[in-house]
Amino acid sequence: MNGIQNQEPNPIADAIKQITDHYLREASDPENQPICKVADTETASILTEKYALPDDTPHEIEDVLKEAIEVNDYRIRNGHPRFFGFIPSPILPVAWLGDVVSSVFNVHAGSRMQSSGASAIEKSLIHWMATAAGLPAETAGGISVSGGSMANLTAMILARDNKLPLDKMQVGVAYVSDQTHSSVAKGLRVLGFRADQVRKVPSNDKFQLDIQALEDAIKTDRDSGLYPFMIIATSGTTNTGAIDPIDAITEIARREDLWVHVDGAYGASAILSKTRRKLFNGLGKVDSISWDAHKWLFQTYTCSFVLVRDKSLLSKSFHTSAEYVQDATDMDYIPNYWNFGIELTRPARATKFWFTLRVLGLDKISSMLDHGIDLAEYAEQQVRKLPQWQITSPASLAIVTFRHVPEGKTDAQLDELNTKISQQLLAENVAGALTTRVHGRVVLRMCSIHPELSRDSMKDIVARMHDIGQELASCMP
Repeated sequence: MNGIQNQEPNPIADAIKQITDHYLREASDPENQPICKVADTETASILTEKYALPDDTPHEIEDVLKEAIEVNDYRIRNGHPRFFGFIPSPILPVAWLGDVVSSVFNVHAGSRMQSSGASAIEKSLIHWMATAAGLPAETAGGISVSGGSMANLTAMILARDNKLPLDKMQVGVAYVSDQTHSSVAKGLRVLGFRADQVRKVPSNDKFQLDIQALEDAIKTDRDSGLYPFMIIATSGTTNTGAIDPIDAITEIARREDLWVHVDGAYGASAILSKTRRKLFNGLGKVDSISWDAHKWLFQTYTCSFVLVRDKSLLSKSFHTSAEYVQDATDMDYIPNYWNFGIELTRPARATKFWFTLRVLGLDKISSMLDHGIDLAEYAEQQVRKLPQWQITSPASLAIVTFRHVPEGKTDAQLDELNTKISQQLLAENVAGALTTRVHGRVVLRMCSIHPELSRDSMKDIVARMHDIGQELASCMP
């Protein structure tokens, strides 16, 4: 008898189809989805009481899947074209599929014995990324990690191990700017450095690390008996998209024998833009780079990389051994990635990114990156046309900030007004243009990296934003 005719119903296959259909429905009609849906206290309590704790008896998988859809409905939709907050991290359907493929095989990517195929892909992909960033092909390497925080931490461990003698730990100093991501200070704290060992250098009027202030700080610290060992620069700050002057920073670092790490978690993706690559001159001179594919390369969480100038330093800092892994020794052609980073058990993150690159190709990726950058520049142009609006930081790497400044209002009133504009845009489901602070004042911020948002939509968003601003300002004393 035909085996297909006698095949039993498969609840797992049915559930996979159900969640796939749900995802594709949402992805095909993002404009009609809520940008942000937050569970209030009562809803959170109901969800907790209904679903949070396991029961002794089983539930049908179809029912639990419906519960999961209900629970996850309360979220910011990062993939909504009109969400501009934080780093939005919109994903492509092919990236979602790549993540599913990776999960299906559930590869342990710690050792080459357990993941020779995935590890070969990771090695090749990372070498390509490192050379794309300008690092030397003969020595460069790296490892995939969970995110920018782990990438930065990994790089800071290398800096400590290679530039800071053990007997100087208590007087070591790392240099950041006042625009550096908060994960850097957290990572240094995890490594045992005190707050007074992290020197916050002011930024210039372009929100870049100020070179003269950096040189002055290093000299002052050396004269005080301290031991500078590392500079953390940024290519694409979260607040304004600023790119620190890498050439000048690396020149100082070579003269002073300091490690240079570039936090490119957000901005490094623009390396793959065929029109904006020149923005990253000097990047190939640094010692390490963090780069998140789940920020601006449209990947699911989590997918990040730390790239290093000299890959041998990774194994010097992270190599481990034990009796129970003696059968999984390193080979020259495929490394054991558990010897390159903190994690021993680790997923095959690189393969889902590889999946996207193979399906789309670099021309498509480049055009999507350019589209996001162009959109922010277009938004800036539209805002500049409006009366009583101020650009507080010009468009840079798809990020722009601005502020409504009607006459006769105090700074405190303007802060309140711009906060309310952001809240009303979200309440009307017009846009998720959240606030930040620039020069101490509340401003609206857009990170416009969604590849499907059109110029016409951006124009409409800016126009409605202006109307809301006028309406709210007219109601203020």
